[in-house]
Amino acid sequence: MKMITLSQKSVQKQRGVVVLPIKEYERLVKASIPEYYLTGKAAKRLDKLVEEGLRDYRYGRTRTLRSLADLD
Repeated sequence: MKMITLSQKSVQKQRGVVVLPIKEYERLVKASIPEYYLTGKAAKRLDKLVEEGLRDYRYGRTRTLRSLADLD
């Protein structure tokens, strides 16, 4: 077994450390991200929305915003 050395300053700066087995970590990650599968009209509507958004991006019709206040 290998030893792991952690700096006390870095542990305090990050407010702690959690050590989990890989299987438990993967289970937690999988449980925290919901999966949605759209079918029918909802899937077609979303596909069209994404297609339009990508087209607008390609043609330079989009802009980068730092916050929603920049929408004016």
